[in-house]
Amino acid sequence: MESNDPQHVSTLALKSLSKSFAGLKALSDVSFTLRTGEILGLIGPNGSGKTTLINVVTGLLKPTSGVVTIDGVETTKLPPHRIARAGLARTFQTIRLFRELTVLENVEVGAVSQGMSRRQAVHVARDLLEEMGLSEWSGKLGGEVPFGHQRRLEIARALAMKPKFLLLDEPAAGLNEEESDELLEQLRGIPASKHVGLLVVEHDMRLMMNLCARLHVLNYGKTIAEGTPAEVRSNHEVVTAYLGSTA
Repeated sequence: MESNDPQHVSTLALKSLSKSFAGLKALSDVSFTLRTGEILGLIGPNGSGKTTLINVVTGLLKPTSGVVTIDGVETTKLPPHRIARAGLARTFQTIRLFRELTVLENVEVGAVSQGMSRRQAVHVARDLLEEMGLSEWSGKLGGEVPFGHQRRLEIARALAMKPKFLLLDEPAAGLNEEESDELLEQLRGIPASKHVGLLVVEHDMRLMMNLCARLHVLNYGKTIAEGTPAEVRSNHEVVTAYLGSTA
């Protein structure tokens, strides 16, 4: 599979996306656009609908209404594996590595899932482990790797799928400040080097304010703000709902 064409800008668009569970509205009329080369942060209090949104976009949940498109082609009704083939990859809040496979094999799985040969997959996996600072761990089992490295390994495996868009669900969860800073530097370079759009869900506001050009804020499943970190930080509704008076 060819890597993404850096000359072509792809677009992931959410249009009036809503999701209800037994009458409870987890998402209500959420719309935004993400392009390759961009980093968009998705923030909000616990229970605001952030993970539900990722699950809908990636096909694990079907929306109650609204559509998701990649380059204008609707993906809303596709199963998760077809959406992945269309250019979406993700990580999870809870790390989901293959603990009995080596670090190298974990990344190979991502590449093979998109139709690469084993030989191609090994090459891609080795390059990604080098880029993510994990080469020395390549022969270790996934379950033997330190927690902070496991977070990076999940990102490497997702990148092995050659996505147009990578959705990261709390990639800094459980990391200390030093590990979070290292992750920040690695994530910052991905959109340009891999020509992907990053959608990052995270509670680490220090990381998000430094990483994201734009932030989209949810509260009770509804959009309450979108803008630059400075605009969001000074938005009264966001401060009241999430950031607090010291923000």
